[in-house]
Amino acid sequence: MRCLKLYVLNLYFYTVFLLASGVVIPTLTLFVALTRLFQTQRRAMKRFRRSISLYGRIITSLPYPFIKLRYEPRGADGAAGPFIFVSNHQSASDAFLMCVLPDEAVQIVNVWPFRIPVLGLYAKFSGYLNIRMMSPEEFIRRGSQLLDERVSVIFFPEGTRSTDGSLGSFHGAAFRLALASRASVVPLCITGNGNIPPKGSLLLRPGTITVRRLPAITWDEYKNLTAFAFKNRVWKIIDRELSTTENRT
Repeated sequence: MRCLKLYVLNLYFYTVFLLASGVVIPTLTLFVALTRLFQTQRRAMKRFRRSISLYGRIITSLPYPFIKLRYEPRGADGAAGPFIFVSNHQSASDAFLMCVLPDEAVQIVNVWPFRIPVLGLYAKFSGYLNIRMMSPEEFIRRGSQLLDERVSVIFFPEGTRSTDGSLGSFHGAAFRLALASRASVVPLCITGNGNIPPKGSLLLRPGTITVRRLPAITWDEYKNLTAFAFKNRVWKIIDRELSTTENRT
């Protein structure tokens, strides 16, 4: 019976996912293209990024009530940014989950997301940065430019998703960018989606996913830290939150 439920859930989700994508993506594209005729490049890019977020909200709502998504803003949600968001990485679905953030944002990604048909092209057009394909100096320059335009930047500093739910070590790019830009850093803690889907599989399982936004760390709080020390501080904040969540359950 359980296998049958999983089969029905996945058949339903992927069928509706393809149908919804076939309608939503062209519709949003046409909307942004038409509004671009009457707006500046900056405002058009903002609408484009908001459209990607809206697409994410639609996609993540499709498997409800089998899969529920909760957003818990414990920090100053809606406060003036821009921010550098730093999140743990448990699933291939993490990138879609960032749609819960109310901020205009781009993600820092590796090579593979740009290879996804259609969505990879949209990620490139919206300003997502491929950290593997640029020098550290170029990355800091382009990341700082986005923040200057009040566009928040999202990092998954583990670089690859966890296989067992534990928090892996962090790369330092997010924290070097923070020191260069003085932007506030917001830790994010994602729980509940380690098997939605499991690593190496596309098979979704029922569950509840929580994206918890922790309080921002401002420039005054980290300005005397090195990138290495700041990286370790944020790692401990997210790891403590993960441990607390596990103890509750």
